[in-house]
Amino acid sequence: MNAPRPQPAPTRRFDVVIRGAGVVGQTLALLLARDRLRVGLVGAPRGAAPGIPDVRAYAINKASRDLLRSVRAWPEGSPQSDPRTPPVTPVSAMQVWGDDGGELQFSADEQGADALTWIVDVPALEQRLAEAIGFQAGIECLDETTPVTAPLTVVCEGKRSRTREELGLEFEVQPYPHKAVAARLRCEQPHGGIARQWFADGEVMALLPLGGEQGNSVALVWSVPSQQADTWLQADPTTITQAVQARCAQALGHMHMESPAQAWPLERSRATRWITRTAQGGVALAGDAAHALHPLAGQGLNVGLADVAELARVLQAREYWRELGDLKLLRRYERARAAEVAAMGWVTDGLFGLFAHTDSRVQALRNWGLNGFDRSGPLKHWIARQAMGQSAA
Repeated sequence: MNAPRPQPAPTRRFDVVIRGAGVVGQTLALLLARDRLRVGLVGAPRGAAPGIPDVRAYAINKASRDLLRSVRAWPEGSPQSDPRTPPVTPVSAMQVWGDDGGELQFSADEQGADALTWIVDVPALEQRLAEAIGFQAGIECLDETTPVTAPLTVVCEGKRSRTREELGLEFEVQPYPHKAVAARLRCEQPHGGIARQWFADGEVMALLPLGGEQGNSVALVWSVPSQQADTWLQADPTTITQAVQARCAQALGHMHMESPAQAWPLERSRATRWITRTAQGGVALAGDAAHALHPLAGQGLNVGLADVAELARVLQAREYWRELGDLKLLRRYERARAAEVAAMGWVTDGLFGLFAHTDSRVQALRNWGLNGFDRSGPLKHWIARQAMGQSAA
């Protein structure tokens, strides 16, 4: 007697399906569930590779912090956090150096703010998001094999999104000849809550403060030519720390590595269209599935979180008769975000190109520009407020 054939799993129906369970996707799920929408969250959180310490750290501006607080996913004050190594470090000042005397400084006091930005330990943020998702009955976490349907699908799968590719949404990629080298370093001197950045010899190096205001650990993010990055990954820890100390002129004293170095290629990329329509419903892109920037401005996650904040706002404000996947509705989201993201891409791309030049005349001009900008008053204030995710007022 023949065994009965297994029946296909029934299709699950939701108001919104989110493909990609990273920070951006999970935050959107929490925003939509708060508005009483039924959300299917497809995929697993993207963390570090098994057995490799997670060295990622995000610079979170005020707008993003307020957004994460609104969905109870801000990791500061989490019962699971170790008080000796706080997962959130407020940045009280930022210091930027050029390659020939150019210098630029921002401070929270100048802006009348508690902090310019906050450096957040990524594993702590991901854990807090997972806890918030677990308490939200309107969200169902699903694997890739579960058949799902919804009037609206939001793709948050990252730069290499398979769903975006299957939909035929064009994604323009401009690779940089650099990779980002990242590691955690412990320093002889406390960082004082200061984020430090150096532009020199076509490279960009940042030391981001970790472990609270009095901590002495930093996250290294160093944009270097790809061949050099591959060399650093094969080098011993002492060689790397000596190179970092030389680049930053011993700003924090002697250093030693707390993690192996990791590296990834850098690019500027963007989707030419953020929305489309299929037989099943509307589709929108958000986060790295829609765009990717050079990390020199530290705005990558902030831009992605601004995407989902705007999308949630547009959906909440829709006319009662308009369905969630209506293209006219989604176009409001695309118009609101695409121009702003493009402008941020032009800025970061321009800065990278400017400091990649080795011509001495360009070098003199850019360092003169840094010093002039530092004294510019209202313009400097406006730029700082924009980077903080606040109005210029």
